[in-house]
Amino acid sequence: MTGATIWLTGLPSAGKTTIAYELADRLRAEGHRVEVLDGDEIRTFLTAGLGFSREDRHTNVQRIGYLADLLSRNGVKTLVPVIAPYADSREAVRKRHMASGTAYLEVHVATPVEVCSERDVKGLYAKQAAGEISGLTGVDDPYEEPESPDLRIESHNQTVPESAATVHALLIERGLA
Repeated sequence: MTGATIWLTGLPSAGKTTIAYELADRLRAEGHRVEVLDGDEIRTFLTAGLGFSREDRHTNVQRIGYLADLLSRNGVKTLVPVIAPYADSREAVRKRHMASGTAYLEVHVATPVEVCSERDVKGLYAKQAAGEISGLTGVDDPYEEPESPDLRIESHNQTVPESAATVHALLIERGLA
């Protein structure tokens, strides 16, 4: 089977991870080999010790991009729900995939910051508002929205299964599912 990296970028609490796991279940049911490289898990196990400076965020994205490319080159559908706030970091990952001939799709989960702060899955927006943390992507740290992603999902306007189905339809269209 053909591998591919599907990178879901967006603000914290945009719905990236939820959509990725829904899509993973669907792809596995179809017989695909699938891995989800959850940003929080990666920071715990692979990139522990990195902070949230621009340089550390770039390093984090490059390490995840390397692993995604490695898995995808070996026939795995690799779903990557990771904020990846900087356009140049995401572009470097895309170029790595291009160089190895591996399919790469960028999906922007374009949920407005107001909706994300209401969802506040991990309590980050509340902590930022209370002054307990700083450097929250999209609030007091930049998030550079993709200018031309392969797909833009407005998760606040559709259900999780609908969002996953939209990504699945793109995979079919590109001959990857």
